[in-house]
Amino acid sequence: MKRYIRLGINIDHVATLRNARGENYPEVTQAAKIVEKSGADLITVHVREDRRHINEKDLGDILNVVSIPVNLEIGANLEMVKIAIEYKPKCVCFVPEKRQEITTEGGLDVVNNFDKLKKILKLFSSNNINVAIFIDPDRDQLIATQKLGVKTIEFHTGSYANAFIKKNNVELELKKITESVAFAKKLGFSCHAGHGLTYDNVSSIVAIDDILELNIGHFIIANSIFDGLESSILKMRKIISKAIK
Repeated sequence: MKRYIRLGINIDHVATLRNARGENYPEVTQAAKIVEKSGADLITVHVREDRRHINEKDLGDILNVVSIPVNLEIGANLEMVKIAIEYKPKCVCFVPEKRQEITTEGGLDVVNNFDKLKKILKLFSSNNINVAIFIDPDRDQLIATQKLGVKTIEFHTGSYANAFIKKNNVELELKKITESVAFAKKLGFSCHAGHGLTYDNVSSIVAIDDILELNIGHFIIANSIFDGLESSILKMRKIISKAIK
């Protein structure tokens, strides 16, 4: 049977456009409905500390209008954990967060934040929420994440995506991800991947065995300006399906 890779669509930047003028449009709930209609497997949103795009109200509204799972990305702090526990999305993914960054710049440093993460994860022990951690393709980070007891990881593909644009060290970055996925599989992880993925670069990631899920946002939302959201998602799904070995 041919592999199937779940596709999550991040709709943060629908809210970015809305917030640019402080209007009530475009509506994130409308985007969420289109994502579901287009056959995506889940919706991803990132509630940042500065609320630069998605906020708690958006999260609640999205949860009320779709039946597919919602994956909530959050920073590893008590404020965000409280939001996750209150709204109870299907999945939570811990990501690094810097106030001045334009977008997520890399994976969460589990090695140097081990004790902090261990305390935070205890707060999820009695909640039916799947927890993942967004990390760089690195053996030490994988080993530390396994020690935390987390079963799902999302590999940061940003370095690969940047190398693809610059046409420099693409094979090296792809090798890091490929080898890390293989090692993660041996450690018992479910492997996801995302960041900077486009129509042009996604196929090589899809071709890596044991990647179960991709989360793609900025490119899909940007492309939807020209082709529409549903068409953009359907095209991405077609490229992913074709690339599966």
